[in-house]
Amino acid sequence: MTIHLLKIAVGVADPDHLRDLQSGRIHDVGGRKVVFGYTRRKPRRVEEVTDGGSIYWIIKGAIRARQRVIDLVDEVDEEGEPFCRLHLDPELVPTVAAPRRPMQGWRYLEPADAPADLSGEGGEGDGLPPEMLKELKELGLL
Repeated sequence: MTIHLLKIAVGVADPDHLRDLQSGRIHDVGGRKVVFGYTRRKPRRVEEVTDGGSIYWIIKGAIRARQRVIDLVDEVDEEGEPFCRLHLDPELVPTVAAPRRPMQGWRYLEPADAPADLSGEGGEGDGLPPEMLKELKELGLL
């Protein structure tokens, strides 16, 4: 069964800003382009995350985008501390804004709790600015 990850994109203004930041982290791994992400603690449910799971990015207090997780790799930094390198699909998919409280690290996100992608084809909130979507959601109008 697929499970997703939830993580805050610290210092990121919007999905376009995240896309720009990640453009410098694209690497070729086994003939496939991936974006490297990092976290101190490796998720234990690796098979579920890499079986179609995504990382949902919290940007400015709301989930605003996601990327498919391709792999989770154990690494060790220069000081001998272990960490997890996330291999992410370079495609950043905008989602319907879903408010979230601040947190540290990452959390699991059940598929049923994940916001829908913004499809551009009549999806919920299509064409509205992200800030307006957030406010409408908080008011319970979406």
